Amino acid sequence: MIILFLYTEIATYFTACCDELQKSAKVHVVRYPVNKEAPFTFENSTNSVKYYERKELDLEGLKKLVSTIKPDAIFCSGWIDKDYLKICSLYKNKIPTVLCMDTKWKGTIKQRIATFVSPFVLKSNFSHAWVPGEQQKNYAKKLGFKDHEISLGYYCADTTFFSNLFALYKEKKSSNFPKRFLYVGRYYDFKGITDIWTAFIALQSELPNDWELWCLGTGDIEPINHPKIKHFGFVQPTDLGKYIAETGVFILPSRFEPWAVVVHEYAAAGFPMILSSEVGAADVFLKENENGFLFKAANITDLKEKLKSIITLSDESLNLMSKKSVELAGALTTEKWAHTALTIINNAN
Repeated sequence: MIILFLYTEIATYFTACCDELQKSAKVHVVRYPVNKEAPFTFENSTNSVKYYERKELDLEGLKKLVSTIKPDAIFCSGWIDKDYLKICSLYKNKIPTVLCMDTKWKGTIKQRIATFVSPFVLKSNFSHAWVPGEQQKNYAKKLGFKDHEISLGYYCADTTFFSNLFALYKEKKSSNFPKRFLYVGRYYDFKGITDIWTAFIALQSELPNDWELWCLGTGDIEPINHPKIKHFGFVQPTDLGKYIAETGVFILPSRFEPWAVVVHEYAAAGFPMILSSEVGAADVFLKENENGFLFKAANITDLKEKLKSIITLSDESLNLMSKKSVELAGALTTEKWAHTALTIINNAN
């Protein structure tokens, strides 16, 4: 079987999924340039997956590539690339053409307009939809896809990598749980990075404690200077081990976040977590009071209270939360992701 992905910016979690898929199929990927705020390197990805640079292919180049590859299915990342849509339109009635989307239904005017034009713009190009979770499935249904045309589990962490890190540091954390919060993401306003800084600093004044906040990432917001907040810049996944070993609770305070694979990653690594109500992945990987807490996005007071809830827990309780995160992370693995991709194709034939 030959599978083509028309993708935007790839990340290491996607290459891990493709590496698993290539055990059962030939995988080709057209990709956008690497994001300068998340400059992943991909040397560890198998050579069996064939990558092509989107910037080197115009519409005619894409047509020629697809004609040469002769894929059994095309998976398209969203609808932002009009040339990708034209390719899918050409092949819709010949092979499965799958829209991969992470947008949640919010009922905005823009989304309502999309539901009216979808039969002419989206459904005319795609036979199926592959989405991360139920909120995205709701939108896909409003766009005209039927239940049997929609599959879940589109986003998946490199579960083997992060599960191995959990196993590596499990004993160390069990005996001495690290009193450090961890943020991993870009330094942008919509990520809520300043919200976590504000809430954390306020908590230090209100209830002095031993906890620190470690932040990994880059962006257009200047890192705050505080003795208990540390900044490490962008960290390649291969170098994450030393940070995972020294931190205990994952935080993602996003004001806008359709999904967030990073939540799946740190659940697999055994982190209790605090997530904002905007984080889509919380639907699958967070159980309130069992492996962490949910707070209302952009609500500093609520976030501070959730931080307080964590720091007042015993090491025993935090380790139980850690185990629950690992359990929840197992709901989706790279093997299950690859199986879903193949099932979409096989059921369409």
